[in-house]
Amino acid sequence: MRLEWTGVMPAITTCFDENLQIDHEFTERHVKWLVENGCTAIVTNGSLGEGGALSITEKIALWKTVVAAVGDKVPVVAAIAAMTTADACAQAVEAAAAGCTGLMVLPPYVYRSDWRETKYHITEVCKATELSCMLYNNPVAYGTDFIPEQIAELAAEIPNLHAVKESSTDVRRVTAIRALLDDKLTILVGVDDCIVEGVNAGATGWIAGLVSAFPKESVDLYKYAMNGEADKARVLYEWFLPLLRLDTVPKFVQLIKLVQEKVGMGSARCRPPRMELVGQELADTLKIIDKAIAERP
Repeated sequence: MRLEWTGVMPAITTCFDENLQIDHEFTERHVKWLVENGCTAIVTNGSLGEGGALSITEKIALWKTVVAAVGDKVPVVAAIAAMTTADACAQAVEAAAAGCTGLMVLPPYVYRSDWRETKYHITEVCKATELSCMLYNNPVAYGTDFIPEQIAELAAEIPNLHAVKESSTDVRRVTAIRALLDDKLTILVGVDDCIVEGVNAGATGWIAGLVSAFPKESVDLYKYAMNGEADKARVLYEWFLPLLRLDTVPKFVQLIKLVQEKVGMGSARCRPPRMELVGQELADTLKIIDKAIAERP
């Protein structure tokens, strides 16, 4: 299956059962629901998917579940993140063997490498398979910032690097990358509350978080922005923004899982050290969620 890095691609959460094991039955139902609502790919075990809390055995099982669930309807993308280049390359090979169509490649965990080291890491991971790759640039979370000139350098030297997930929160990065590369790399918005601005700047895809709870609204918003339907986009965006902003804070995993639970499509359970919200933090979040559900378009 050819991977087109466009449309709304959910970075799904990983649902756990009462024993904090992956709930594969729910995962199958969830990804089918997302595809039925117009999502164009499924991105697994990324930051939102608590990839750092999953063993390689669990990741392989998750990939196989999602691949089997969506069949040939949409591609499945595996997030590749590790503390060593060797481990990351091994993950890439396993993802390909499990039937994934593409890779979302992250910089090394924990160690903040310099450009020479980072370039080597990304290049080796992309070379590990023939799968289409997307670079994940999230300096806020990982401390490694791929500036536009470095992204252009990678694009020139890695044949199967086809896209970049831009999560710097600076929409000017989209125009800067396009100025250097034009359409050589597809640019996807990687933070939820920047989708309309990102599309207006030239991005053509969205790796989204709140889509796991609100797929129809996410797909509609993306389409309005892409089609230049500014009034429709503005109305939907104004309703959606309080929820979308939950994707941009340290507890985004707990917050988005709570939203899923409130709409009846998931559980708030997380693996420690992440813990479910309590007290005033929970109360404040529920006000946001309840208001959004009550005023849902």
